[in-house]
Amino acid sequence: MIQRQFGKTGWTVSVIGQGCWNIGNQWGEMDDATAEAIIRAAYDGGMTLFDTAESYGLPNGMSEIRLGRALKGIRDNVKVVSKIGNWGKRTGQAVPKTTADMIRVCGHACAGRMRIDCVDLMLCHDGRIEDPSVYIEGFERLRDEGFIREYGISTNSLDVLRKFNDVSGGKCAAVELDYSLMNLEPEKEMLPYCREKSLGVLIRGPVAKGLLSGKHDENSVFTDAVRSNWNHGAEGREAFKAKLAKVEKIRQVAGDDMVTTALRFVVSHPAAPVAIPGATSVAQATANAAAGDELLSEEQCQALRAVC
Repeated sequence: MIQRQFGKTGWTVSVIGQGCWNIGNQWGEMDDATAEAIIRAAYDGGMTLFDTAESYGLPNGMSEIRLGRALKGIRDNVKVVSKIGNWGKRTGQAVPKTTADMIRVCGHACAGRMRIDCVDLMLCHDGRIEDPSVYIEGFERLRDEGFIREYGISTNSLDVLRKFNDVSGGKCAAVELDYSLMNLEPEKEMLPYCREKSLGVLIRGPVAKGLLSGKHDENSVFTDAVRSNWNHGAEGREAFKAKLAKVEKIRQVAGDDMVTTALRFVVSHPAAPVAIPGATSVAQATANAAAGDELLSEEQCQALRAVC
């Protein structure tokens, strides 16, 4: 697995990390043993960064709970990322994030669910936030207390990221954003800004919720809570069909192992991102880790961009 510097944190991490949304039951029921096996397979494959959030899982927090259990004995060898901002929103009981003290409470809870002393990187999970000062004040207090080491934001908006960084006085360490062969928009301004500010970059959605696996077609039926709106008659059906057409164009250049190509494409960007694909099986985690052994050449990347 290729290792790289993560922004200005001084950390060295694997170019592929493990996204842990999938181990919380939202992508289909999963038992504790399978979740632990996925995390351990990712670690054995060379992954040293694991990303979760307070709200991931059915019930809320299940992803953090399972991740914490699985990291027993290897915690000191990895970096743990979590996010605050969406607890209870899916269940209609959102925790208000109106004071720095509420951010502190949520940060303490994240560490508690994972049974760890300190979260390496905590992110604001409100990607549309207009005034981030409450989060930043809360994160600063959590850092002073020793419950987090660094902080940042998860957002696809350059305006939001820029304001978060400015209000923090440049203490924002990282951003998590959506970027893939299905979404090249961040290449225009977002990723250049990250390079300019030496921000660590986490890439969510590097295989576009599984679309870039190339395994789905118009007959696919999605039973998970995340992609059910792609099914026939659902709100996202037409958008799904349009995306399938784009996937076929990409396949012509990427070849049959589309997941590996998709992951290598995003981590080959000059902003030095870390991709955090999810996995619902040990086989997926192992294959994702193997993708981190090589980068694509600029010529290969340009050939892929040409069909996107």
